[in-house]
Amino acid sequence: MKELICIVCPRGCHLQVDEANGYAVTGNACPRGADYAVQELKNPTRTLTSTVVLKGGLHRRLPVRTSCPIPKGSLMAVMSALDQIQAEAPVQAGQVLLSDICGTGADLIATRNAPRL
Repeated sequence: MKELICIVCPRGCHLQVDEANGYAVTGNACPRGADYAVQELKNPTRTLTSTVVLKGGLHRRLPVRTSCPIPKGSLMAVMSALDQIQAEAPVQAGQVLLSDICGTGADLIATRNAPRL
């Protein structure tokens, strides 16, 4: 029996997942909690938010995120890849800076406009 706290909404339900009984979930107030618990145990994913170096802009760093959640086991590889990326101003929020980062299927996108100086 695994115990999790649901992060789908602010309610924070305390979930119990019985893996031996086909991932039976109890403690959830809505179906989304059950879906979250099963996915978290079978294949945990996270949306990565970070920054990359920005050249030619007002700021030195540009905030970025993955376009979709990536496998939790890939987070460190993606973070290492971000150390090698330098964005060049101008950049528009939503602009794809790198496609299919580390083979995860997610794109790295800018989350802020960065005009050229």
